Amino acid sequence: MTMTDTDALRRQWLAEEAAAFQGWDFSHLTGRMTEEPLPWDYRAVIGQSLRPEHQMLDMATGGGEFLLSLGHPHENTCVTEAYPPNIALCGERLTPLGITVRPAADGGVIPYGGAEFDIVLNRHGAFNAREVFRVLKPGGVFITQQVGGQDDADLSKLLIPDFTPPFAHHTLAFSQALLQDAGFTVTQSGECFSDKRFADVGAAVYYAKIIEWGFPGFSVERCFDALLELQKTFERQGHVKSRQHRFVLAAKKTG
Repeated sequence: MTMTDTDALRRQWLAEEAAAFQGWDFSHLTGRMTEEPLPWDYRAVIGQSLRPEHQMLDMATGGGEFLLSLGHPHENTCVTEAYPPNIALCGERLTPLGITVRPAADGGVIPYGGAEFDIVLNRHGAFNAREVFRVLKPGGVFITQQVGGQDDADLSKLLIPDFTPPFAHHTLAFSQALLQDAGFTVTQSGECFSDKRFADVGAAVYYAKIIEWGFPGFSVERCFDALLELQKTFERQGHVKSRQHRFVLAAKKTG
C-alpha cells in the first residue's frame, strides 16, 4: 500500500465519518451493509398481537421509520424518544399525522398514564420493565427486539485498543428475568449471533461513528492504523465482517 493509496483512503474515510445521519435511517449503507437474516421476523411477531383498535406505544422510536412501516392508525399511536435531534424530527414527521410524541429518557419513566396501552413496542431501545408493566392494560403485551451486549464486539476490538463491551450483561436471560420480576409472563423468546458484512471499510467507518456506544472514542484519525489493517483484511477477503447479537421477547401483563 503506497503513501498515495493511504492518503486517498484517509480522505474517503474522513468523508464517511462526516456524512450526515438522521433519525435511525441507515439508507447511506444500502448495498454496503448486509445482515444475515434473524431466525425470527420482528414484524411478524408484532403482527400476532397488534390490532387496529389497539392503543400502541413505540418506545425509542428514532425518527419513526419502523413505526410508520407498521401502518397502525395514527390516532391510536404514541411514541417516546430520548435523543434531542430525533425528538425534533418526530415533531416534524409524526405530530402532523396525529401521532402523540413525548420525550423520555432511555430506560427511565415512561411519560404516559397507567394502564393506557394494549401493546408496547421497543426495537433496540433501553427499557424499564416495571414502567412498561405500569403503562400496559391488564392482558397487554410488550414486544421487544434488542441489540445484545456482544454486538459488534469483534469489530470494536479490532478498532479500539483495550475495548471491553460496556453492556456485556445485556442478554436474553438477563432481560427475561427483569420482565418476570416485574410481573410479566414471557410468551416468546429467542437469541442469536449472526454475521454482518460491510462491502468496504468506509461503510464500517460510517457505522462505527454512529454506534458510538459500541465504538467509544472512535475517529478516523485516532484509529487510522487499525483501519489500514482492516483494509488489508478487506483486500484479502472482499468484505469486512462483524458479528451481531440480537434477542427478541414477547411478554404479557397477567398480574
